[in-house]
Amino acid sequence: MTELLTAAQMGALEKAAIESGQVSGLELMERAGRGVVEAAFARWPDLAQGPGHAAILCGPGNNGGDGFVIARLLREWGWQVDLWLFGDPDKLPPDARANHDRWCAMGGAVRPYAEDGAGAFAVAAEGDADRVLIVDALFGTGLTRPVEGVEAFAQATRGVGVPKGARVVAVDIPSGLCADSGRYLGGTEQPDRAIRADLTVSFHAAKLGHYLADGPRICGALAVADIGLGASGDPAVARLVGAPSPDLLRKGEGHKYGHGHALILSGGAGRTGAARLAARGALRIGAGLVTLGVPPDAQAEVAAQITAVMMRTVPDAAALAEMLKDARLTAIGLGPGLGLDDRAAGLVEAALRAGRACVLDADALSVFADRPEALFSLTGEAPCVLTPHGGEFRRLFPDLADRKTGAATSGPAFSRVEAARAAAARAGCVVLLKGADTVIAAPDGCVSVHAACYDRAAPWLATAGAGDVLTGFVAGLLARGMAPMRAAEVSAWCHVEAARAFGPGLIAEDLPEALPGVLRGLDAG
Repeated sequence: MTELLTAAQMGALEKAAIESGQVSGLELMERAGRGVVEAAFARWPDLAQGPGHAAILCGPGNNGGDGFVIARLLREWGWQVDLWLFGDPDKLPPDARANHDRWCAMGGAVRPYAEDGAGAFAVAAEGDADRVLIVDALFGTGLTRPVEGVEAFAQATRGVGVPKGARVVAVDIPSGLCADSGRYLGGTEQPDRAIRADLTVSFHAAKLGHYLADGPRICGALAVADIGLGASGDPAVARLVGAPSPDLLRKGEGHKYGHGHALILSGGAGRTGAARLAARGALRIGAGLVTLGVPPDAQAEVAAQITAVMMRTVPDAAALAEMLKDARLTAIGLGPGLGLDDRAAGLVEAALRAGRACVLDADALSVFADRPEALFSLTGEAPCVLTPHGGEFRRLFPDLADRKTGAATSGPAFSRVEAARAAAARAGCVVLLKGADTVIAAPDGCVSVHAACYDRAAPWLATAGAGDVLTGFVAGLLARGMAPMRAAEVSAWCHVEAARAFGPGLIAEDLPEALPGVLRGLDAG
């Protein structure tokens, strides 16, 4: 899987490369600036066909140094370049100052940035307005405070006072966005005033903030420029979930019990739809058998709705414990439509005490809202995955939720990655924190991000029952013997791919039916 770095991890890689003599800081800056220009031309080939007009705002650090390189390269291509510096040129870091001086030596002007010069960023370009490029080289990944005093530039990046069709490129990350959390520094109202990019060019690897929280909305498209650094090899680095190996999901020879038997527990009459969705998902993802465990009052309702899925009566925790004496039941899914009564709590406790692989969602989490420690005393006893959405996460981990959603006034801001890691350590099991920026964490600190954004956006997943199908996917893979962390990652990927395969108009019932095409695509690939 692809590494997603924090600002500190990226800084450590650069420092190690420089100290080893592998590369100089000046060379890294040259590669970064060239990478931005190449990425912009690749994104918009028309810009490479002839000179345009660029407006570049350089900051007081090395991000500004990258901006001076970009300015020089564009000018060598024949572009008209207007450049502003936010800060004192005498206080630039050595490498940035060297590129500032090189720009000046070729006759390039450096204008001091001032808010009262707002009209400067109107970029009154002559000729084709579509050939205007605005470059944000203000602050990079190491930002720890809100960006202030550049409102005119921020407005220009949002299309205020600039020619229609102007393109905005951010160097490494849009200024003001926390590279570790994707949160805009300065408070919850800030994203509406943020510097916005049409293209963000990261160096060496994407950063967590490109995929979390406000990141995808503010970054526009994302490109990663190679600047010649190797992989970190750090086990603490987060990974971006990618397509699984076809072998991981392909069924081999053998009978149905050889592919696992998933038990999905349902609530009472009138509340069985969610569990039926989960059961269908477990069956489609390859569990050899799937049984719905229902209370007596729901038997007729469920029997009228199922075919390949089987049904057993499970009135209470004692009945579940008896049923689990059958070792062929290999995984249990609890939560969708389960209810918030004593039966639900008893079923969760009985399932976890049996030591079977379990996935807990929805009501199976919320029923412990007033005593989460009672749940956590059991979740470490069995292979287990918790799949909370934001509200369910808050019920179990209110302190972490407060830190995750409070105003981010300094950086690095507390992130969903840190929240999920802390939650997994506390619960002693895998936590899949749902969202467009899903984070999956294990109690040993391993963490991965599955982001439905950029070219994998799937807004149609915002529909009732979609999370229940995800529960079924996880239960089905656990039943097949997949480890909890991997089952969660593969399920999240399949969930989004099924939604993308179906497209607009998706409802939860469509997800299991779209899955076979996704699996065939893996084999074809």
